[in-house]
Amino acid sequence: MLFHVQMTVRLPHDLPEARADELKARERAMAQALQHEGKWRHLWRIAGRYANVSVFDVASPAELHDTLSRLPLFPYMEIEVQPLCRHVSSIHDDDR
Repeated sequence: MLFHVQMTVRLPHDLPEARADELKARERAMAQALQHEGKWRHLWRIAGRYANVSVFDVASPAELHDTLSRLPLFPYMEIEVQPLCRHVSSIHDDDR
């Protein structure tokens, strides 16, 4: 199943810089691993914001929830999810 996910990160102003850097490094590593696995199919930064728009390809809403809740920055995120389905006019064979 495909899901459109918008994530906005709001780190506390009093979070120590070293802790923030460590969380960001772990987040990057996990995001890249999920991309290599094919579960995080697309990842775009929203210009001017600490936010992204992503497309996840997972088996179920439960798997998406489990994946998102394991992200190191999850406690500091506002997340919006929309399920996606193939558009009949799409020319891409890998849309599901």
